[in-house]
Amino acid sequence: MDSKNFFQLNAVLLVLATLSACAVGPDYVRPVTISTADMPTKFKESWKQAEPQDQAIPVKWWSVFNDPALDVLITQVATSNLTLAQAEASYRQSTSLLENAQSAYLPTLTANVSSSRAHAASSLPGSITTTKAVSIGTSWEVDLWGGIRREIESIENTALSGYANLQAVRLSMQAQLAQNYFQLRVLDAQIELYKHTIEDYQRSLSMTQNQYAAGIVASDSVILAETQLKSTEAQALDLGILRAQMEHAIAVLIGKAPSNFTIAAIPLTLNTALPQVPLLPQGLPSALLERRADIASAERTVAAANAQIGVTKAAFFPTLSLNASGGYQSTLGNWLSLPNRIWSVGPSLAVSLFDGGARRALNAQAIAAYDGTVASYRQTVLTGFQEVEDNLVALRILQNEATVQHQAVIASRKSVEVTLNQYKAGIVNYQNVISVQTTALTNERAELDIINRRLAASVLLIKALGGGWNGQLSDEKKS
Repeated sequence: MDSKNFFQLNAVLLVLATLSACAVGPDYVRPVTISTADMPTKFKESWKQAEPQDQAIPVKWWSVFNDPALDVLITQVATSNLTLAQAEASYRQSTSLLENAQSAYLPTLTANVSSSRAHAASSLPGSITTTKAVSIGTSWEVDLWGGIRREIESIENTALSGYANLQAVRLSMQAQLAQNYFQLRVLDAQIELYKHTIEDYQRSLSMTQNQYAAGIVASDSVILAETQLKSTEAQALDLGILRAQMEHAIAVLIGKAPSNFTIAAIPLTLNTALPQVPLLPQGLPSALLERRADIASAERTVAAANAQIGVTKAAFFPTLSLNASGGYQSTLGNWLSLPNRIWSVGPSLAVSLFDGGARRALNAQAIAAYDGTVASYRQTVLTGFQEVEDNLVALRILQNEATVQHQAVIASRKSVEVTLNQYKAGIVNYQNVISVQTTALTNERAELDIINRRLAASVLLIKALGGGWNGQLSDEKKS
């Protein structure tokens, strides 16, 4: 190639590079979630102006419960949970697709070596021609209209969405384990409650049997006492089913077979080993929702859909490829010599002249898909606000309910004490004793249920806020 052609080729490449700097289709702009007038700067249940922050990533959110056993279990989710492993594999797949798409920026290089023997029909008998060839070729599609860049942009945002989804799955599995663990501990407390209640009922039955033997009470009192005792024992046995199922659920969450996993029961009472509900800060900024992984995933999906509009628009324009190849080919013995050199170089321009409206349909489909992802993103944000508000109001009301319920427990215990003394004195019959004892058991079990609901609401609030309300960051974010 002479110098004149060389400079002409360079000039053409420079023009093409300049043209390839443009990209058709709309540049991405994050969609507005809801109207400015409706966008809250604070949560209804917690009064503080929003203070936007840069996607804080909380770690070890469960430490607010100060439960070492829970710490050990949740740390196993990251390494053993199979749902999380599926999400991680899906994310790795999306990153591999991104690497594959990015290769379109570079030219492809191919090599070919061949040797063939042939005999033509017009040739003399025994005349065989041997042809040998070696060549290297390269091809590069010039991204004139930005179609490749838009495609890579779409795949990159899909990968980012996959990463956010991975974080969402991790938080979801951790939250589910925490809820199951707290319910198991409350069940332990209920089982302990029933154990003490059954002991009290056995003593009441023995007292009634002695009174019947002494002719103080009728036989129906003994029957009532026996019925109360046996029905309570049956209820206690039923709690064992729920506890075993919670234990099995925890085993699956940490990737273990239920038959090979146990959590030792701890004798629990309201005043000893039950996990404590964490205290909320005075105000929660609505900007905390910005770090929710599902919102981040939905927003990246919007960006990917926006880039796809550019991909479909680029299809309306011609594609330009630059091709070059060179090598040697000969039927003679010394085939790797200068006279046998072959080469070719030149551009290739291709455009679809008629496709029956296929490209317009694909572009309309991409626009519709984008509109759908925007709606989904806005719905995800609104759902996030709802989940936070739901659990904030649940925690506030449950706290008041817990206070009232505890007063009911104290009153029912006094009622049992008074009624038993009246029964011993012969003032009331045993039906009155059963009534107040049943009420006391119901109130104490309701108090434990409220504790379980408060713990569950705390976990769900942490999940709704994307991992808690403190400013603790992961090591990756700090660096």
